[in-house]
Amino acid sequence: MAHLLESMAYVGETPWHELGSKLPPKQPIEVWADKAGMNWNICSTPVRYMTEQAGTLGAVMSFADQMVLYRSDTKAPLSVVSDRYQVVQPREVLEFYRDLTEVSGFELETAGVLKAGKKFWALARTGKESVLKGNDVVKGYLLLATSCDGTLATTATPTTVRVVCNNTLTIALNGASSAIKVPHRTSFDALAVKKQLGIAVSQWDSFMYRMKTLSERRVKSHEAMNYFLKVICQSDFQGDSSTGLNNERALKKVQALFDGTGQGAELAAAKGTAWGLLNAVTEFVDHERKARNQEYRLDSAWFGQGANLKQRALDQALQLIS
Repeated sequence: MAHLLESMAYVGETPWHELGSKLPPKQPIEVWADKAGMNWNICSTPVRYMTEQAGTLGAVMSFADQMVLYRSDTKAPLSVVSDRYQVVQPREVLEFYRDLTEVSGFELETAGVLKAGKKFWALARTGKESVLKGNDVVKGYLLLATSCDGTLATTATPTTVRVVCNNTLTIALNGASSAIKVPHRTSFDALAVKKQLGIAVSQWDSFMYRMKTLSERRVKSHEAMNYFLKVICQSDFQGDSSTGLNNERALKKVQALFDGTGQGAELAAAKGTAWGLLNAVTEFVDHERKARNQEYRLDSAWFGQGANLKQRALDQALQLIS
């Protein structure tokens, strides 16, 4: 595929970003590696340069402490990093889920490669599920992603997906994300991360209790407007045009989503509630916010500015019930 998305595979219904090739359920890791385009390695070599002298080709020299990372299949360059940079291979991201899918009831749903190999991820359903008023179903997932250009630490992130609209949200408690981050200056220890995730995954019930509380918190029209102003206009939200015009358009859109045009906006848990406010923003980021294409939207919603906007929306929503 063109643009940011190098390759991707999924099972089940088409993902919210509408990208990738469909697989049958319960495929082995080896099939995922092949179909998601993650069956290549990141290789490294010292940075070299050629000195030039009059009338000669000069000499090939090495730049100490710097390495070029490149793909084993295409030989395409990925990044220049310190020789202390700890690489995590695409296959390692999938292997992280092997015992989780074979023993612990997890099920891989999507995996893929972004930015020509600079970033890659896998997402699995954990089996956790909660139902809010009006049969508003929320399911638990675990996202593992990393980069080889220093833009993203290897990050394991418990997330939720609201089934009616496929809105995604990072699980967070007490103002902090439950994500576990391993910087590339240290080695990625999958077992240690899973032990830490045992704590994070156990926070599901506490997190969903707060979401239930949001669904019971009725909001007045002026509260809704104040909420959207705080989330949209006081964040790092930017767009293609001037910030002021972009914010105005965004405000109108999220207000409309909250007032009834959003998917699931009329469900009992969301209609006129703080839960509805939060989902108006997550739907805006995942599905409506202006983006160059769906690949850029996915990258932003999970790892970039869109993820930051959703975190701010969650923080402001929780303030309404504090």
